[in-house]
Amino acid sequence: MTINVIFAYILDLLLGDNPRFPHPVRGMGKAINFLEGILRRLPLNLYVSGGLLVIILVGGTFFLIREINILFSWISPFLGRAISIYFIYTALSVRDLDKETREVYRALQEDDIILARQKLSLIVGRDTKNLAPDEIIRACVETVAENTVDGVISPLFYAFMGGAPLALAFKAVNTLDSMIGYKNERYIKFGWAAARLDDLINFIPARLSALIIPLSALILKGNGRRSFFTMVKDRKNSFSPNAGIPEAAFAGALGITLGGRISYHGKESVIPVMGQESKPRERRDIPEAIKLMYLVSLVSLIIGAVLRWL
Repeated sequence: MTINVIFAYILDLLLGDNPRFPHPVRGMGKAINFLEGILRRLPLNLYVSGGLLVIILVGGTFFLIREINILFSWISPFLGRAISIYFIYTALSVRDLDKETREVYRALQEDDIILARQKLSLIVGRDTKNLAPDEIIRACVETVAENTVDGVISPLFYAFMGGAPLALAFKAVNTLDSMIGYKNERYIKFGWAAARLDDLINFIPARLSALIIPLSALILKGNGRRSFFTMVKDRKNSFSPNAGIPEAAFAGALGITLGGRISYHGKESVIPVMGQESKPRERRDIPEAIKLMYLVSLVSLIIGAVLRWL
């Protein structure tokens, strides 16, 4: 299993999300839309129908991937290993997280604020059309920090724990949360189970990040101590029970503040500030956050491999 995860990680670094390859997440998205349409027509409480969607998609994903692995392994052990590596690769987002945020960075470098806002809108849920450059930088760093757990540490954690079936089951929960886990009128009830399960399955990986991010910051920039103590002090300054941990750790590592005013669908709210500002936010904080994310991914891979070996 460890070899599979290592090869999947390398594949993700080399290819990212190649649109020419079939990707399970695209299938999950279509399945969610289809099942939501059916379940909403049933005479059920919205909490119950939303919970059924979670059970069907997550359970179905786990058993389907497991059976595919068994079938390919029966045909050939090599094919079994290959399909397992491929599935784990599709659960990782290291290269894509780099690619998508770096496109925003390039637009800022060219002083194209409109393009930067457009590129940012593809990777965040917040309103972007009126964001100033400083707030675009903040949104990019927060996105890299949060997705360092969702797209890197968590899928690696579950891949080491249970191979491709568990890694893809995690991805199913993550996809459900991104599609229906909103606190708006349409999804406050129907998406409740998806949002709560996403919080639950990221609980341990987020707390592992409380050690892995400062360790990586120490190796990369010598700011591990500041990263750790900022995380301890400000980890609860977030709407999410998990996102505040990596965001505060990144803020400390980069010596900037995160949090503040944020708008979703025209409704503004305020996230308590994370970090102690030792310098103003700068454009280069985006590639610095990306470099830290890469090192966190490598450290997570090494730790997981060592623990599996032991």
